Parts: sequence; structure tokens; C-alpha cells
Amino acid sequence: MEDIFIVGSVGKNFDKVTRIEARSERLELFMQLDVNTEVYPIKQEERYAVKLTTTLDPDGTPDTAYYTPIKPGSIADNFYYIMHGKLYKILDEGSGANHKVEMLISFGGLLMSLKGNPDCINDFQLDQKYFLCMRKLV
Repeated sequence: MEDIFIVGSVGKNFDKVTRIEARSERLELFMQLDVNTEVYPIKQEERYAVKLTTTLDPDGTPDTAYYTPIKPGSIADNFYYIMHGKLYKILDEGSGANHKVEMLISFGGLLMSLKGNPDCINDFQLDQKYFLCMRKLV
């Protein structure tokens, strides 16, 4: 999953962590995300490229869950903020035209909720590990 998200609101939760709310431009997804804003500051109305992927390897080689140095040409080369976490819950809401799916991912305690069209979320699997990659667009 890859799209551009526009930050709608920035709320302070803890000293170094902020929960943002953002909407995607193309896939019509709503995201709530905890971000370590001491490391990666985020402001309202800014646009970010966001990618959720199971691997950082450009050829799609699966992640081994063990530390391996990042290869040149990695997906990580194109992003500035990367977190690794696990999809721990998928929720179905509504039916028919109002049918939405929400998935919840924990990145070591920093949480992400991604809600929207089931077609955009169908390929995600429960208990799968994902990388969240972000970069600010100018």
C-alpha cells in the first residue's frame, strides 16, 4: 500500500510522541498514527508519502526478522522515517456501501489505525510484520 497522506490534525499525547490524523489522496483511507516527533517532527496540513510493505528489499525478498544490513537501492533509501511492527487486529464495520475495514498495527507501542475501503486493505494479513515508511513532500 502506498499513497500520499495529508495531515489533518496533530495532537500531543506524550513528551516525544504525537498522534496524527491524516487522509490519503488516492485510496480514501483515514490514518491515525503515533509518531516520535522528537526524531521526526510533523505539522498540520503537510503532505507525506506513506508506504506499508513487508520488506525493504527492492526485489521483494521477504524480511527474515533478523538484522541484516540494508542493501544499496533499498526501499528505505527513499524514506526518512521508518518503523517496523505487527498487524494485530482487523475490524469489519458496516455493510454494503458503508462497509469499512480497519487494521491496527503496533510499532513497538507506537500505534497505527488505517481505516477505509476493504479493497485497499484485503491484501494485509493478521500477525504479519510490516514496515511503515514515510517522507515529507515539498
